[in-house]
Amino acid sequence: MDQKQIRNFSIIAHIDHGKSTLADRLIELTGTLSQREMSEQVLDDMELERERGITIKAHAVRLNYKSLNGQEYILNLIDTPGHVDFSYEVSRSLAACEGVLLIIDASQGVEAQTLANTYLALDNDLTIIPIINKIDLPSAQIEHVKQQIQTVIGLDIQDTQLVSAKHGTGIQEVLEAVIQKIPPPDGSYNNPLKALIFDSWFDLYRGVIVLVRVIDGVLKSGMKIKLVSNGQTYEVEGIGIQSPKMQEVQQLSVGEVGFVIANIKKVSDTQIGDTITTESNPTKLPFPGFKKVKPMVFSGLYPVENKQYESLRDALEKLSLNDSSFFYVPESSLALGFGFRCGFLGLLHMEIVQERLEREFNLLLIVTAPGVRYRICQTDGKVLEIDNPNKMPHSTEIQSIEEPIITSTIITNHEYVGSVLKLLEEKRGVQKEFKYLTPTRVSITYDLPLNEIVLDFHDRLKSSSKGYASWDYHFSDYWTSPLVKLDLLVGGEIVDALSVIVHRDKAILRGRSLAEKMKSLIPQQMFEVPIQAAIGNKVIARETVRALKKNVIAKCYGGDITRKRKLLERQKEGKKRMKRIGKVDIPQEAFLAILKAD
Repeated sequence: MDQKQIRNFSIIAHIDHGKSTLADRLIELTGTLSQREMSEQVLDDMELERERGITIKAHAVRLNYKSLNGQEYILNLIDTPGHVDFSYEVSRSLAACEGVLLIIDASQGVEAQTLANTYLALDNDLTIIPIINKIDLPSAQIEHVKQQIQTVIGLDIQDTQLVSAKHGTGIQEVLEAVIQKIPPPDGSYNNPLKALIFDSWFDLYRGVIVLVRVIDGVLKSGMKIKLVSNGQTYEVEGIGIQSPKMQEVQQLSVGEVGFVIANIKKVSDTQIGDTITTESNPTKLPFPGFKKVKPMVFSGLYPVENKQYESLRDALEKLSLNDSSFFYVPESSLALGFGFRCGFLGLLHMEIVQERLEREFNLLLIVTAPGVRYRICQTDGKVLEIDNPNKMPHSTEIQSIEEPIITSTIITNHEYVGSVLKLLEEKRGVQKEFKYLTPTRVSITYDLPLNEIVLDFHDRLKSSSKGYASWDYHFSDYWTSPLVKLDLLVGGEIVDALSVIVHRDKAILRGRSLAEKMKSLIPQQMFEVPIQAAIGNKVIARETVRALKKNVIAKCYGGDITRKRKLLERQKEGKKRMKRIGKVDIPQEAFLAILKAD
């Protein structure tokens, strides 16, 4: 088909503003799937996506649409993940489009991620069509939201579409707006092949399947292709489109979106944002914006039962076939045994991986407290990056420690500003911007250390704002901070699984908290068990688990007091000897409870 009849667009929105529901209605109206084949959130094929109501994996679907003027069009809908953890994947999906549909909930208005996604679309120079969804709700404030679109986002409200994706109202008008407002793709058939990779997954029988948007040239079966980032070459075995079922075609030309099968063995070889070209006539200018995805949050995964170690390794291997954005390496802990150190894009990504491991592979896991990657400048001039507190050098070898910083945008109602600002200051934030979007809506921008948000920030933000705050962030820089390694000692031995890196000012409070929790979880022994929180050799907090005592003088009724003293002294000596040779057995339940509480 002529490229003038092709439109590539995406749908962007804040979480729960109706992105997947609108995609369902577009598929339904264009007749891509029959009523019998349709289901809710048809593009979200993962059980977790349906349960949580979020999109985790990007999808592309071709819609064949006959417009009201009788002209036939190919509409390529590229559905993007909806969470801040996957912002790079969203940016690459948007780079494959010429326009976006920006959905805003008629009752919620502009949220933090609405703004963040709009900026991503503007960075890619895309046409934005604003859509006010859920207009059927009694709490819908259509004129108020239109005002926000104009003043907060700066878009022309003349192009705003009013829809109810749930009831199918205004869907035809949206499709007509896509054809009229979004430009057809640029590019030339005569240029060397240039295709952008914006997603990939692993198929058990066919290897890695890559989703691409052809920018220039033609992609045909049997061609020898090259991946620009690593220089590897492959022969194309199959080409096709998704509508949304996979259908093989002869070729993909300029502006078209489809999948490529080329006997690629590893998903990690096909990195999102990479460029595909031909081996014989490569493009001189690969698609701009490619970068290697780096994990931001790190945690240890250990099986509750040591015999499940092999099962956990196999499960991680299988999971990494479909998700190249997380990495894992074996590690061992004196307290927890053998496990793996894993890196994730963010907290949601970590939750998803953990939940998939437990559900799909029937594993019981202990997850250590999440941490971030620190940059340590040593006294000998070397720079060391660590993601595990136990790899931290001795304090005498450290000149300075740098921690990752995020720029965070929070939008909330003006009545909750005080409690939100108090939380941000408590988390060591530095204010960058504070402005009223409307008389009742406030936008707050802060620089925050990443390690302050990985534990309880999201929950506390929601409770501070009674659920009325939306939050978005992106990595910005590294700061030098007075950070220390906090160890927990039980019976004089370091429990390595509970070591954390904290800010010096918060170390005592954190140490006391850990010691108190551990005291309540360790069962009483026949001897006294000291629990200490320490920075290096300095103990900053201590709790003691009292010894179990047998009443050795119960049989002494009457008689001389020296007899009782003799028995008590003998018991005291026995306790001392037991303390020297005794070993504290910390139950797995204690680790599960303390790490969950952390």
